[in-house]
Amino acid sequence: MLNITEKDGRITFEVRVVPRAARTELADEIGNAVKIRVASPPVDGAANAELIKFLAKMLGVAKSGVEIVSGQTSKTKRIQITGVTAEQMRKIIT
Repeated sequence: MLNITEKDGRITFEVRVVPRAARTELADEIGNAVKIRVASPPVDGAANAELIKFLAKMLGVAKSGVEIVSGQTSKTKRIQITGVTAEQMRKIIT
């Protein structure tokens, strides 16, 4: 099950990114992380930018409210989002 922590109006969770996919989409849960396929390649931060854009649109927040806290160059990333509750996130991904 996805592990989402909520503190001070922010949620934090892990994402497993699959770059160079046919399209950017929410895939499923893998262990404690959510798997997201992104169409962009992992070159010059393109996949990270696509991930931030996708999460912001999916959750209805500004791109500035989505931050990659750790894992900038890894497929497994820790994401922090401001303005969304853990309950809202769980509803969206199920």
